[in-house]
Amino acid sequence: AEAAELRARLRAVRHTVLVLSGKGGVGKSTFSALLAHGLAADENKQVALLDIDICGPSIPKMMGLEGEQVHQSGSGWSPVYVEENLGVMSVGFLLSSPDDAVIWRGPKKNGLIKQFLRDVDWGEVDYLIVDTPPGTSDEHLSIVQYLSATHIDGAVIVTTPQEVSLQDVRKEINFCRKVKLPIIGVVENMSGFVCPKCKNESQIFPPTTGGAEKMCQNLNVSLLGKVPLDPQIGKSCDRGQSFLAEAPESPATLSYRNIIQRIQEYCEQHHLQEEKIM
Repeated sequence: AEAAELRARLRAVRHTVLVLSGKGGVGKSTFSALLAHGLAADENKQVALLDIDICGPSIPKMMGLEGEQVHQSGSGWSPVYVEENLGVMSVGFLLSSPDDAVIWRGPKKNGLIKQFLRDVDWGEVDYLIVDTPPGTSDEHLSIVQYLSATHIDGAVIVTTPQEVSLQDVRKEINFCRKVKLPIIGVVENMSGFVCPKCKNESQIFPPTTGGAEKMCQNLNVSLLGKVPLDPQIGKSCDRGQSFLAEAPESPATLSYRNIIQRIQEYCEQHHLQEEKIM
């Protein structure tokens, strides 16, 4: 009955993409926010961003929605909209202050994730982007289990070039394979820094073991692209603005556009394959 309920609610969601990372601080929420902005740049696409990082919900701040509240309607919770075609849901909207700590055990977190999927009135959605917390535990198992009632196109895994981060990403890839979650590919974030004045490139996080590229070759996973460090990304996120719109000519924006295009192509292909099977 529960699966049927979730299926009915998410029937109008065409593509679902999970954004994962093994380690915190690699820019996963930033990537989720910019992926949503990038997809929503096409006004004909309806995009939804679901933040299931229950203890560290940073999506409301990044999307310029801090202080917003969730509204209840006859058909469930209404997402908070950034644009007409970009809706957001996060535990951050349920807290009385952005500084409130969420001190919950697993079952309560799982209950809220289920509620987000079952009770939010997303409507017709082309892309549902799910921003997850770091790691491979409760929230990840719950979202994969609940969404298996419908379908998941796959996961995008975000890393930085250094071995400390890649070590945890290998665990994340193993997690995906164990729970039969397709991997769309890996994004190497903070990949080099080009000085805006002298144009010299520096490796802030040196790829001592060959970075994400080598790891992807070894594990037979696609590398979707590398996003260089750009201080403007952090500033845009703090202001709740889309970096892609604020710095359209930046090398990081061009990299994001290529990555977003590859994700879209993967999802369309995945959709066609599913239709053939059905």
